[in-house]
Amino acid sequence: MQHFEWVSARSAAEAANAGTTTVAAAMVAPAGGRVSQNAVIVKAGGIDLLDLMKEGLLQPRRIVNLRGIAGLDRIVEQRDGTLRIGALVTIAQVAASPIVRERYAALADAAGSSASPQIRNVATLGGNLLQRPRCWYFRSVRHHCARKGGETCFAFGGENQYHAIFDQNGCAIVHPSTAATALVALDAKVVLVNAEGASREVALENFYLLPDKDIHRENELKPGEILSTVVLPKLSPGARSLHLKQGEKDSFDWPIADVAVLLDRGAGGVCRRASIVLGAAAPVPHRAKAAEAVLIGKSVRDETARDAAHAALTGAAPLTKNAYKLPIFETLVRRAILAAAAM
Repeated sequence: MQHFEWVSARSAAEAANAGTTTVAAAMVAPAGGRVSQNAVIVKAGGIDLLDLMKEGLLQPRRIVNLRGIAGLDRIVEQRDGTLRIGALVTIAQVAASPIVRERYAALADAAGSSASPQIRNVATLGGNLLQRPRCWYFRSVRHHCARKGGETCFAFGGENQYHAIFDQNGCAIVHPSTAATALVALDAKVVLVNAEGASREVALENFYLLPDKDIHRENELKPGEILSTVVLPKLSPGARSLHLKQGEKDSFDWPIADVAVLLDRGAGGVCRRASIVLGAAAPVPHRAKAAEAVLIGKSVRDETARDAAHAALTGAAPLTKNAYKLPIFETLVRRAILAAAAM
């Protein structure tokens, strides 16, 4: 790593004002060129940032530390029943929070199964949502892929067994955040603060960008903004959520498939609202709207869950080495629907 300056911000606005660029923009380089060595970026837990710097993929001139900003490390229930989780709350704190476990079980499940205990106690929710893709071509200094300013997605003709089965559109990454899978299913929003202290709320589902909209970045965070808070809506008494993950190992492993389901049922157990989101399936958390439509207005039974799970694969276009994901996702969706209905 090259030498860099270190600054600690005292407020969200000060941090936004100090950060001249996003990590995504700082990693884009021309063919044969080097990444910017003049970037000023912000850090939360720093887990992903350190990896990128050690690999020579990111070489900032200055890092702005967010850890000293008061209030961003808290989970607060509002009077209207919404829950606000600060960007600096650790993944371990999210998983252990009694109110998260009681009301937003899918998020607690996703957080509790992410990474290792050591990483969960350092990594923050904000950093987890903004981490860069884990594609091995993107993470290689020897491959100038399309997401880093090149012209080629090497996964299409290469080793793509862990890559996207939906919406590749020029880049076959899968979104790296397991927490995002659950948060999109829960209709979460993120609060973005700019250098003037003004904030805007964006639905997390709309915050993430597909490659055909912008191949160089995964979200619409702008230079001079920081993600300060995640906002979870108040759920109805009949709402239940659940998250399931399948990896090659039982623990400490990136998922090859994960699913978050939210079911809201009324009288007689009839489903009046459903949210089904697939992780490790697409460049963004993938909303399986065809599967949701199968459940609306029906009682959740085994046959209905099977039909919805089959519909969840609508539009799938597996690559040369990842078609094995299709039956895994179908099984996970069916199990998650039935498990959520039984809660």
